Amino acid sequence: MIDFFPGNLHACKRGEKPVALAHTKINVMNQDTYTLFLHLHSVGRWVVLLLLLFAIFNSLVAGSRPWIRTDLRIGSILTIFADLMFLVGLVIWYFGPKGYKLIESFGMSAVMKNSENRFFAVEHITMMLIAIILMHIGKAQARKAIPDKSKHRRTIIFYTLALLIILIAIPWPFRSIGAASHWY
Repeated sequence: MIDFFPGNLHACKRGEKPVALAHTKINVMNQDTYTLFLHLHSVGRWVVLLLLLFAIFNSLVAGSRPWIRTDLRIGSILTIFADLMFLVGLVIWYFGPKGYKLIESFGMSAVMKNSENRFFAVEHITMMLIAIILMHIGKAQARKAIPDKSKHRRTIIFYTLALLIILIAIPWPFRSIGAASHWY
């Protein structure tokens, strides 16, 4: 006698343990969900940029003043929003049409030969990851036992580097890469 098990398990004889067939991946995002995530990512970009500019400005005007709780909060809020935008971007990259699907469909060598595909599948996500790491390093400077002036100076350096990388990695509408996307 044969028992049938639900899902992606195959038929087996009574008393045998069911064996799962190939795992079915969910690698699909409908257009409405993709558009929602893309707009959320676009709006979140402005929040992160404004927070980053505010954090840089805050450290610039701080000078020699002591590192205060507000400085730590600004860094925390900045990294939380940046991490959330990275997660939203990761969902867009994996499930959307311009990231992992390009690599999966055409292969890495074909994606790397096309500048627009390379930008969305590799460069954008890599640069944003580097920028987020720099923001976390900048925020971590507050925990070090160094003079407050050095804390402010180091956060300025790391946050400014992160800002520059983010500005380069954004597909702005005036760039050939961002001109066709119509989501700004």
